[in-house]
Amino acid sequence: MECTIRWMNGMSFVAETGSGHLVTMDGAPEAGGRNLAPRPMELLLAGAGGCSAFDVVLILKRARQDVRDCEVRLTAERAETDPKVFTKIAFHYTVRGRNLKPDAVARAVRLSAEKYCSASIMLGKTAELVHDWEIVEYD
Repeated sequence: MECTIRWMNGMSFVAETGSGHLVTMDGAPEAGGRNLAPRPMELLLAGAGGCSAFDVVLILKRARQDVRDCEVRLTAERAETDPKVFTKIAFHYTVRGRNLKPDAVARAVRLSAEKYCSASIMLGKTAELVHDWEIVEYD
């Protein structure tokens, strides 16, 4: 895996991923940025959420669950001093589907958290990770 970061101007940067996709990042105005794009740490958090949501949906589909939607809301706390690493991250999953089995959802979240989501497992080296979930019946 590889990625190239290019400085654009001010405190804006563009990442080009190894798969050929572009992602823009910017800093806060107090740090010289113009607030035009997500901060790098926001993208790190989003990556962990995306990785875990991917796992949960895939595991539920493989378990033949009728999953229709999955949303993960992440809230994070950071250290007060540099390096301002994440110290706590809470993952809240809202899984929508028809007749979803609570045991299957719990298993999918647990497997993502403990085995498959490399992004969140890596962040778990510095942060306390908390996972909870809810099922919403799909109309």
